[in-house]
Formats: sequence, C-alpha cells, structure tokens
Amino acid sequence: MHPTTNKMSCTELAKQIESLQPSAAPQDVARLCLLLTNSVDTLEPLRDPRTLHDAWKRTSLKLQVATDQHAAMTEELEALAASDPKTFTQDQIWILIRAIKVQSQILQMYVGHTLIDV
Repeated sequence: MHPTTNKMSCTELAKQIESLQPSAAPQDVARLCLLLTNSVDTLEPLRDPRTLHDAWKRTSLKLQVATDQHAAMTEELEALAASDPKTFTQDQIWILIRAIKVQSQILQMYVGHTLIDV
C-alpha cells in the first residue's frame, strides 16, 4: 500500500479472499476481486472481515444463481438452434429474450453497471 493513501488495493483484497478460500485458484480469486469491487461503492468497508465475508457470500450467491440460469438457458438455446428461425413461435422468441437478459445480468456483474434493460 502506498504510504500516502489508505485506500484498499486489489492485492490486499485478493489476500483477504485467499484467507476466506485458501484452496481457490488464482483465476477464482481474480474473478471474486472483480465481482466484489463491482458490487460495492468503495472497498474500504471490505477491510472488516465480517463485512467482506457477507459481501463475498452475497456475490458468490449472485454468481451461482446467474450461472444456474445460464446453464438452463444454454439447454433451451441448443434446442432452439436446431429449429428453423423462419418458423419460430412466440414462446421461442421469449426464450431468446430471456437468454439475452441472463447474458446481460452476467455481463453486468463483470463490468459493474447496467448494459441493457430487457
């Protein structure tokens, strides 16, 4: 940490995440750092172990829900891809719209702001 600033760094956050999940792969630590930094206005409260733990649990749960939704949508989209787009039903169009929304939610978690409102 730079001596003139008291701001929490990504390195410090990564070390705290590693203490929560000692067996986490570097990619998982980096992913959680990104998701956590995008889920809060400032990192300073995350210095508190309890606050970090709560934010980590909330973020992990959001990611798991989004991942589950994505997996379910993937199955529907694979079935949809096998059909002729010229004959799509209204239900098939809604599948596409839901898929866009799920993708948007996941992307929003990674970029930190709303991209599209469907």
